[in-house]
Amino acid sequence: MSNSPKMTILIVDDEPRMVRFVKMNLDLEGYLTIEANNGLQALEKVRDHNPDLVLLDVEMPGLDGFETLKRLREISDAAVIMLTVRSEEEARVKGLDLGADDYVTKPFSPRELSSRIRAVLRRFEQTSRPDKQIIRIDERLQVDLQRRDVIVDGERLSLRPTEYRLLYHLIQNAGWVVPHETLLTKVWGHEYINDNHLLRLYITYLRKKIEKDPADPQYIFTERGLGYRFVDFKQDES
Repeated sequence: MSNSPKMTILIVDDEPRMVRFVKMNLDLEGYLTIEANNGLQALEKVRDHNPDLVLLDVEMPGLDGFETLKRLREISDAAVIMLTVRSEEEARVKGLDLGADDYVTKPFSPRELSSRIRAVLRRFEQTSRPDKQIIRIDERLQVDLQRRDVIVDGERLSLRPTEYRLLYHLIQNAGWVVPHETLLTKVWGHEYINDNHLLRLYITYLRKKIEKDPADPQYIFTERGLGYRFVDFKQDES
């Protein structure tokens, strides 16, 4: 039996029956669960309890899931899985664009939800304990792994959680081509292994933040048909 502290999950849904269903299954899995039935209450619970992961319904009256997520990302980098009856790609990409880490479409089975939660938490665990706090790429660019932001020309720029994980895995393999499938699996999960459009979108976001000229990148290179390569650099050993 593990002695590690239990992960805390916030369940946000305006349907009490859905909250009870999810809570019962997560309690059986050994998670600590807290509840909110609207967006404003969810933001209060995030501030008060600092959960490890938020299950966030999209279709809520008043402050919907997208707007709640937008405000949540201003105060927390907790993992977020959107719960929705929508399955259109546009809605899914919108949630991921705002900082969600995954999407589960209703109706879903307890096994599917549990699997998605474990996958997202594993991805956060992989990037939560960096060996070095700040990596110096060159005179212009540094990456603060502890605070999950970048320093460009002396100015700190915040990265969204997904942007950070993508940059982290590119830097970890600096000088090597990382295949599309590998990045999609590590950053979003195996179910996104063929979603190259999503990967291109986030590469564009990163380039806009770190490149002097995103159209002529000096850090993140496209290896057509293969994947992406981060510039090789010598880390400061001090």
